[in-house]
Amino acid sequence: MLNQIVPYQESYHDKLIDIWYRAVKLTHTFLTDEDIEFYHQMLQSGALRQVEIWLELSENKEPSGFIGLDGTKIEMLFIDPDYHRKGIGSRLIKHAEAIKGSHLQVDVNEQNDAAYAFYKGSGFVQTGRSELDGSGRPFPLLHLELKS
Repeated sequence: MLNQIVPYQESYHDKLIDIWYRAVKLTHTFLTDEDIEFYHQMLQSGALRQVEIWLELSENKEPSGFIGLDGTKIEMLFIDPDYHRKGIGSRLIKHAEAIKGSHLQVDVNEQNDAAYAFYKGSGFVQTGRSELDGSGRPFPLLHLELKS
């Protein structure tokens, strides 16, 4: 059985929060534990339910990664660290492009070099920069758009 991309179901909520937490601890080394807890609380308080979530299920039917969309904007893309570098992020972006069109946008933390490199390798180009993140915190964002 191949991996499949499916829409969000409430039964996956806690697993997705766990994937987010472990991925952020690994990849967002510029955040303090207090910063991570701030964002963790936002997710636990319902942030996942405010966007359109698609997730990839592994062969054992467990979520291995997810993408959150608000229209054509990628609001979140997190992959279980046990599944990094297996093409899940690329497949989720291709799925988003298939359902939303090729005008996808994403904001990436400037300090997250790996995420920037991933999106650049996926065809995204920088179109702007903000000093603060979406929560008004001092984590600069790079604004990227998918080249069509």
